[in-house]
Amino acid sequence: MPNHWLTVHVLDTARGCPADGMDLRLARDGKILCAATTNADGRTDQPMLEGDDFTPGTYEFTFDVAVWRQPDAPGFYDSITIRFVVPPDPGHIHIPLLLSPFGYTTYRGS
Repeated sequence: MPNHWLTVHVLDTARGCPADGMDLRLARDGKILCAATTNADGRTDQPMLEGDDFTPGTYEFTFDVAVWRQPDAPGFYDSITIRFVVPPDPGHIHIPLLLSPFGYTTYRGS
């Protein structure tokens, strides 16, 4: 594993399980760097960025919540964007998204 890498994890707290099949994008300075879909564990199969591609700056994840949510399930958000700053020599940055129909929380994980 490189010295620097970025991972994400999405959990459906209303159902008490990972949020599998959710599309997400990672951008920096308005440019989409990569896109992925969460797997059965609510994670992406590979780090979103790693090594020399993971440089200091301001990034944003956009999670396509409305597309992922079941058509008959209630929900307030259609997408969720999380902006975050990557410092020099970031090591591993892990960003969990805990999601329910009418709220969400996120933090810098380990």
